[in-house]
Amino acid sequence: MVDNTSGRTDSSSRRRFLSIGGAAAVAGLAGCSGGSGESGDGGDGGGGSEDSMLSDSFDPAEPEWEENNYLSSLLIDEGYERGSRNDLESMGDREVDEVPHGEPVREAPEDESEWLEPETLIFTESPSEDVQGRYEEDFAAVFERIEEETGIPVEYNKVDNYAASVEAMRSERAHIANFSTGTTAFAVNLCGAVPFAAGLAGDAFGYRLFATTRADADDIQSVEDFANDDVRMAHAEEASNSGHQAPSALFDQYFDVTAGEDYEINFSGDHSATTRGIAAGDYDAGPICSTCMVDTVEAESNLSFDDFKVVWASAPFPNGPIAYRYNLHPDIAEGIRAAWLDSDFEGTAYGDRTGYNEFVPIDYRRHWYDIMVIQEYNGVEYTEGSLSE
Repeated sequence: MVDNTSGRTDSSSRRRFLSIGGAAAVAGLAGCSGGSGESGDGGDGGGGSEDSMLSDSFDPAEPEWEENNYLSSLLIDEGYERGSRNDLESMGDREVDEVPHGEPVREAPEDESEWLEPETLIFTESPSEDVQGRYEEDFAAVFERIEEETGIPVEYNKVDNYAASVEAMRSERAHIANFSTGTTAFAVNLCGAVPFAAGLAGDAFGYRLFATTRADADDIQSVEDFANDDVRMAHAEEASNSGHQAPSALFDQYFDVTAGEDYEINFSGDHSATTRGIAAGDYDAGPICSTCMVDTVEAESNLSFDDFKVVWASAPFPNGPIAYRYNLHPDIAEGIRAAWLDSDFEGTAYGDRTGYNEFVPIDYRRHWYDIMVIQEYNGVEYTEGSLSE
């Protein structure tokens, strides 16, 4: 998906990236612009560590990444693996006239003969930052709500990769989908997906990119330290936002560290594999989806959050959205929207498995603006071939 053959992007692309507002710009600069050199707690050695930047206290409002790094346990204790409802609202309030890359969300056809009225609605989902082994029975609550609103039963179509989820909707083998963050723009451009909802966990929203290494890696104190031939770097896989796309752009833009040039990329396959691989010593460091790290550590009895050190974290990214195909009959589309946006999933298997009891409206143009800019920076083209590469 990423064209790294020509090295770093040209200066005009760099200026464009720097000019964007919102989460991507903040993501790159999180904690990097306000450090006075006095407010950080680095230098205490984290209880015996030889890493002089390892701090034993963490302030989510002022991470001071230029002066500190932290055991992941400190970040998780503060709920820093997610953003807030305010972050979500700020994304939605941005003034964005048009999408920065690719095509906008398609409108429903004016010609009623083009409206799709399936006898059974089919749901699928990408293997995303949020998905951790869900099963059809986990969706019973929301499928019941869809049938209540539309009068149409729902079936679950499991797919194994990002490309398959997009192809399923393109070929009308799926009418509703939970796409991954990084796949969403492909779905909009290739199969007419209409993203409309994202989940909230209480007031927590989205996920972050954690630039992660082992707790005992005293010689890795910052993203700049990734640019070392002796550092074995893992990325999740090419379509992943936090596992490849975002770090490829943000590390390059803000730390002058170019993935594939300043360090060799080893694709682990997914965030869980990166997390386990760092802990086992198979890799020295890598970008990891924060909520995926939490899921992996909590599922593995031999792992602890104290095993990992985070040397930088991005601002929040939106989690993968719920979307429907653009040419569904408007009444069906409205029923699908209501099934998610007008429901409380607390106490259901769906709420428990997704972690989201509430779903709120999103606007692709605004909420995915930063993702599109990152993908443009990386040279991503929204084609079937590039998604499957």
